[in-house]
Amino acid sequence: MPALKQQLRQDGHAFGAMVMEFFTPGLPGILAAAGARFGLFDMEHTGAGLETMKMLVAGCRGLDLAPLVRVPRGEYHFIARALDIGAHGVMVPMVNSAAEAAHIAACAHYPPVGRRGAAFGVAHDDYRADAPAAVMARAAERTLVIAQIETVDGLREVEAIAATPGIDVVWLGHFDLSNFMGIPGQFQHPDFLAAVRRIVAAAQSFGKVAGFMASDDTWAREYWAHGFRMLAYGPDHLLLQAALRAGLGTLRGLV
Repeated sequence: MPALKQQLRQDGHAFGAMVMEFFTPGLPGILAAAGARFGLFDMEHTGAGLETMKMLVAGCRGLDLAPLVRVPRGEYHFIARALDIGAHGVMVPMVNSAAEAAHIAACAHYPPVGRRGAAFGVAHDDYRADAPAAVMARAAERTLVIAQIETVDGLREVEAIAATPGIDVVWLGHFDLSNFMGIPGQFQHPDFLAAVRRIVAAAQSFGKVAGFMASDDTWAREYWAHGFRMLAYGPDHLLLQAALRAGLGTLRGLV
């Protein structure tokens, strides 16, 4: 199967899972068996560190599941290290400007287009020796960079962020964006819907993909209709809660 980045180019869409709680060795296999194309493993809100991410990424080897890591912030030591442990891409929260987007892209890519430091024969290339030029070329084709638009500043700059070379996906951070807009959780507010349309239009204008996390079927259908084509379902703990709540309701109905 092609790399996730190539699949997005060829098919125009990709579906996966948002993971914020169940960081277990078997989880990548569970996601792949369910049909997820990618697992988006969160460091921003979970307290998880790179050692945990390394275990999850290792669990994706041999599966048709691209491991992606949401790093806490757009700093070199988060981005480059997440890629060095084998992540196929990174999501960066609260990208506010084209300058920030360019810095993030540079951290994720090797020279001459970026500033990522070289470490070959390690986790990101499956511990196999190869010519450095070949390793860097494969990394350029595989590495997916996702910029989250979730502040008023980011929304104001979304066209410039989407236009930045090395940014592949612009991702709506819906809760934070509504918070920063002063309309927390008001996802049908006209101003919020205008922001949604602007993010999708920016992505489409510059040949990028718009991304979103859908927490249920209604969100999935609605945001697909808006034009979002990289969709993560989840997060994982809410899916378990919903399934368990339904199952317990069935059991109580037996009494």
